[in-house]
Amino acid sequence: MNYKPILIVHGEPNSIFLEIFFKSLKYKKFKNPLVLVCSYKILKFQMKKLKFKMDIKIINPSLLEEIKLNNKTINIIDTKYNKNINFQKISNKSNDYIRDCFKISLKILNSGITNKIINGPISKSSFLNKKFLGITEYLAKKTNTGRNAMLIYNQKLSVCPITTHLPLKFIAKNINKKSIIEKITLIDSFYKKNLRFKPKIAVLGLNPHCETVDRFNEDEKILKPAIEYLSSKKIYVRGPYSADTAFLKNNRKNFDVIVGMYHDQVLTPIKTIFEYDAINITLGLPFMRISPDHGPNQKMLGQNKSNPLSLVRAIEFLEKN
Repeated sequence: MNYKPILIVHGEPNSIFLEIFFKSLKYKKFKNPLVLVCSYKILKFQMKKLKFKMDIKIINPSLLEEIKLNNKTINIIDTKYNKNINFQKISNKSNDYIRDCFKISLKILNSGITNKIINGPISKSSFLNKKFLGITEYLAKKTNTGRNAMLIYNQKLSVCPITTHLPLKFIAKNINKKSIIEKITLIDSFYKKNLRFKPKIAVLGLNPHCETVDRFNEDEKILKPAIEYLSSKKIYVRGPYSADTAFLKNNRKNFDVIVGMYHDQVLTPIKTIFEYDAINITLGLPFMRISPDHGPNQKMLGQNKSNPLSLVRAIEFLEKN
């Protein structure tokens, strides 16, 4: 059987990502060949620092389709980035490196050799620099993708925020019927196509208890009409529900996905419930993009204490889809 390679973009070099990558290789044997897009110099530095030993195979990206790969070695496409950015403070000094990693990976994805990519965590404040809310939006722009959604996935329960990394004071102005319909339609299509079942989706209200002292109630004027429209299109969606009780065990067991109006409304409870056992999937892109559900975690650099489970789950998901 021909297993497509999974591209793994290093991301922020001053992060725990290579540590969890090394640990993932020890955790289990993966069927699909893993191809790391990374600086050889940085890779060697972190292998030495973390006392991880494994042979390295440098790959010419133009020959990727012709080479027989396995995971007995670390397969690497070398970005040839040789500046000293090893375990330093996260800053915009890493930006050129991160852009190079994505540029190489997007070129390979466009060639059709593979449609599977994982990226390591990236600092939004330095790399994205207010131009994009997150990597979801960055990749959507790079691929001319209009409709997209962030799905934090676990087999038992997933969540999706309608707005992503947006300050709270801007959220209400960015909640609209069109966005809710687009994202829930993407979720429904993704589950049907990739997971082979029709998901049960709950929608959380924007306001506490779906009520407000303001004259305009978004839950009544925006959310309810959107839910009614989606229901008329035979999508299983219910709500709006009060966010403070939606994640109680007897409530969440009735749904496959809970859609919230903003980032922390749904990511805080999902991370509390599953901790590292969740992955971030971008819906709507022309390829399957996943990232582990954690950040660079600069405080843990070089300590060899980070949990690789989210990256393992990301690779496992791409092997099945």
